[in-house]
Amino acid sequence: MGMPALARIPEGAETDRVTTTFETCYSWNYEGARRELRTLYEKAKRDQWNAADALDWTINVDAEAENIPDLQIPIYGTHIWDRLTQKEILKLRREQLSWMLSQFLHGEQGALLATAQIVDATPWIEAKYYGATQVMDEARHVEVYDRYLSQKLDRTYPVNTHLRKLLDQTLSDGRWDMKYLGMQIMVEGLAMAAFGFIHKMCSEPLLRDLTQYVMRDEARHVAFGVLSLSDYYAEMPAAELRDREEFVADGCRLMRDRLLAEDVWEEMGLPIEETRDIVLHSPTMIEFRKVLFSKVVPNVKRLGLLTPFIRERFAELDILKFEDEEPSA
Repeated sequence: MGMPALARIPEGAETDRVTTTFETCYSWNYEGARRELRTLYEKAKRDQWNAADALDWTINVDAEAENIPDLQIPIYGTHIWDRLTQKEILKLRREQLSWMLSQFLHGEQGALLATAQIVDATPWIEAKYYGATQVMDEARHVEVYDRYLSQKLDRTYPVNTHLRKLLDQTLSDGRWDMKYLGMQIMVEGLAMAAFGFIHKMCSEPLLRDLTQYVMRDEARHVAFGVLSLSDYYAEMPAAELRDREEFVADGCRLMRDRLLAEDVWEEMGLPIEETRDIVLHSPTMIEFRKVLFSKVVPNVKRLGLLTPFIRERFAELDILKFEDEEPSA
């Protein structure tokens, strides 16, 4: 019955399909037993906001200004940067910001779909309540990033292949806890660190305010994953646990590699392989990539998943130093 509906999608519509199978779970215990999730649900209801009137969309944005310091552009200070004309630098600022916000946009849509699955699959009524509020949050985040990109930057880049792979793995996996791991713990955890950087460094008032609103929601989303998975892995059989370990390790590697931004270098007419190598080995970008995991690693540890296997993989990524950072509650 599903395929005829899909066939009615208008010709030329930009859609994509992922095949997935997972259990939909009723919960007949309406009194619930997860007090922390109920509290989170109350906070989520209280903190809802309307993107149409909470943000001042009349603000004029100069997309070629140094809205975020140029030093965040991966090739800044290199011989390639030194060869750029002033006109090319202005264009690169627009393209780099468009690319970064485009990946946030696509990640938020992935979160929208994954959280809708969580509402179906989670066994607790409180998690269904809270998950429903997060679906609303994610729809709002897709709305604001799409509006900013289309109205202020006039450019949206396609989803990065590394991000797309992690989103597909999360959405297609049939196990409900893997959706929390992929989205709430990894994608949302990395987003929290990236949003914090933007909010601190951004001089453009609309983007700064937008980021602040989104960050407030995202903090709850990460907490949702941590609270839902608390103690879940303590008694899990070794073979099943290894699946989760490999998923986390592979997901973190994909998130590291997604920052190479090859689409931008192609748009700028720069030598792709040379620029990619510079970005991969830039000391500034190496440190930035590691800092993005400052919210992920402590939460992985809090869930009891910082096993010897994961420790070895995180050591390879040089992100173990974040294990004792304050985790998202």
